Amino acid sequence: MNLHYLVREPQTIQSGHPVLILLHGYGSNEQDLFSFATELPNDYYVISVRAPYDLMYGSYAWYAINFDADENKFSDVVQARQSRDRIADCIDELLQKYPIDPKQVTLIGFSQGCILSYAVAVSYPEKVQRVVGMSGYFNRDIAVEGFEGKALDTLQVFASHGSVDQVIPVDWARKAVPQLEDLGISVTYKEYPVGHGVSPQNFFDFRNWLETTR
Repeated sequence: MNLHYLVREPQTIQSGHPVLILLHGYGSNEQDLFSFATELPNDYYVISVRAPYDLMYGSYAWYAINFDADENKFSDVVQARQSRDRIADCIDELLQKYPIDPKQVTLIGFSQGCILSYAVAVSYPEKVQRVVGMSGYFNRDIAVEGFEGKALDTLQVFASHGSVDQVIPVDWARKAVPQLEDLGISVTYKEYPVGHGVSPQNFFDFRNWLETTR
């Protein structure tokens, strides 16, 4: 198996189910966002994927975050691109293994998982239709070369951020909105008076967005 994951199957399994693929943040694991699973629509497959890089003690990362001598943070772009493609491959594997509609694939990412969700979606818009991007930002450097020329106007994004986030500045999320819209992507953006986390209102809003954009 390409990446380890947890699965919540639909209440009644038929053919052509929509799928929600959950991508956790740096230093977390597949159990984190999976706690949402019982509150998500019954007809979806809900699949929570574990990032490939082990940070010890049950925590994982999609790519390393390093610090230079001046304590500036920078991302390991090579690892990020590798994770991008492993997620894309994982989508293909899931479509082969489960009765999932390939035209109803949604990525739900938090923090580093959000950054990867955007990168996968713009790199492979033929594989993904919707993204719920929480507490992250759009990093063009980890998308495939020439992604701007792809058919991105089929993508829909629900982006959200905490207005007092001390980990990823809210300005980074705000800047992502026009960047994505300039690519032809439909974006719904919301802020909540929280730090680096998902408020109950944020969860309810993205769940309602899932229902209204089907």
